[in-house]
Amino acid sequence: MKHDRYIVIVGCGRVGSQLANQLSREGNSVVVIDRDEGTFNNLSSDFSGFRVDGDAAHLAVLQDAGLKKAEVLIATTHEDNVNLMVAQVAHRIFRVPHVLARVFDPRREEVYAQLGIKTICPTSVAVGIFLRAVADGPAARQGELS
Repeated sequence: MKHDRYIVIVGCGRVGSQLANQLSREGNSVVVIDRDEGTFNNLSSDFSGFRVDGDAAHLAVLQDAGLKKAEVLIATTHEDNVNLMVAQVAHRIFRVPHVLARVFDPRREEVYAQLGIKTICPTSVAVGIFLRAVADGPAARQGELS
């Protein structure tokens, strides 16, 4: 399954590295940015993309990552403010067509939406899964919660 999109991922922790590994395996051109060079050890040995060691809050780092030609930017750091800032820069300055950002505080989801940024909120996702599991009762399949 060859997708061949140019994708920039900000943050190479658990989420960012898994996304990078999977998207790379699918044939995409993936660039991962992280200011902690040690996080690049999270990438699999078959990761075929590029690593940019730097702070994505700096425009020069985003330029080095080739953001101007990116079709997708995914901000996955542990800091909502960094994710929002990088997502806004990608959306407004670099005109990246598809911008996604992880946001931890569910109260911030609306702010991101008003700025035209799609979000994934682990808190909201987990709450939804737990509520469905409670509604389904004890007969719910165990695998859905692991």
